[in-house]
Amino acid sequence: MARRKFLRSKWRTYSKLGRGRKKKQKYRRARGIHSKMGKKMKGNPRCVSIGFKKTEKGRITTRIIQNIKQLLEMKKGDKVILAKVGKKNKIEIAKKAKELGIEIINLNINKFFKKIERENQSKRKEQKNKTEAKSENKKEEKIERKKEDSEKIKNIGEKK
Repeated sequence: MARRKFLRSKWRTYSKLGRGRKKKQKYRRARGIHSKMGKKMKGNPRCVSIGFKKTEKGRITTRIIQNIKQLLEMKKGDKVILAKVGKKNKIEIAKKAKELGIEIINLNINKFFKKIERENQSKRKEQKNKTEAKSENKKEEKIERKKEDSEKIKNIGEKK
């Protein structure tokens, strides 16, 4: 059975409540004492109530994962939610999840790895530029020292 769509009261009246905009259609419970929807009158949108829950078989069981140990407890094909974790741990968990075939709901693994690769490349470029700049500075400093040394030698020769 398809999932029932619950709509906010008076959603047809105002475009900001989702008329012609699917993303704006969000359910809010009808609270007014004169509300036709709240009184469950015929011809009005349905309210969320007991009996609309999916069967246990149809529900997706998800767990929040904070580390690799918890990830290893999951089976292939399970769906998990990644908790607030640091970047290093997130990378490790994503790699392991990809190997085990576990889907992370709040993280697109492929997109995440591409982003990390781009960041690593930019860091490498910056480091390369810094080392090149340092080597150029060292060369310039050597040239300046040689000039200074040659000038000192000339000055000493002239004084004698």
